[in-house]
Amino acid sequence: MSIRQRFDQQLEELRADVLRMGRMVEKELQAAMDALENLDIEQARSVFAMDNEVNQIRFEIEEKCFGLIVTQQPAARDLRSIVTVMNMIIDLERMGDQAKGIAKVVPHMVASPDIPRPPELRQMGSQVGRMLNQTMTAYTHNNTDLARAVAEQDDEVDALYAHVFSLIMAHMANAGSPDKIEAAYEALRAARELERFGDLATNLAERVIYMVTGHFQEMNIERDILAR
Repeated sequence: MSIRQRFDQQLEELRADVLRMGRMVEKELQAAMDALENLDIEQARSVFAMDNEVNQIRFEIEEKCFGLIVTQQPAARDLRSIVTVMNMIIDLERMGDQAKGIAKVVPHMVASPDIPRPPELRQMGSQVGRMLNQTMTAYTHNNTDLARAVAEQDDEVDALYAHVFSLIMAHMANAGSPDKIEAAYEALRAARELERFGDLATNLAERVIYMVTGHFQEMNIERDILAR
């Protein structure tokens, strides 16, 4: 095997590692959403263990990236692939943190089971899970069209979040006791974690586009301007 062939093999192994991390984060999100829907504290605890695994995978991939840069001194295109991986694993780790944040809400919901959990929460979870899955597919096949389609779906997540925000704020206005207001806030926190998960999926899609084209394209520029 030539030096170039060995390097190409290492790059493919790196891609496989990122895909493994993506699957783990997707699994973590699903577990967190199931725990929230079923008010299952034990399943919520399992999310913490999954998150530790996600973090460990991130560190392993990062170490491989540094090793390739130091030993192979990659040319521009190969270096772009490695830098893309280093950025993607940071966002994937953060997505795992968002899933863990949802799991943290579960004990509060168990203590106050009358707090509303709008069905839009489940819709948000399904949507951002699909966005992550599709982004990983785009990364697998260097598919920039799919990456752009993923980023466009973030508008749907934002709309769902706005609806959930309105519903929970209305409930908080009529909650009465501070305990009920605090519990309702936790439900809102879960929605915010999901909204942020969608933003990070968009970040991943942008990284895929950069890796393939060499040009970085900000997909959420209009929303960012409005947010300021």
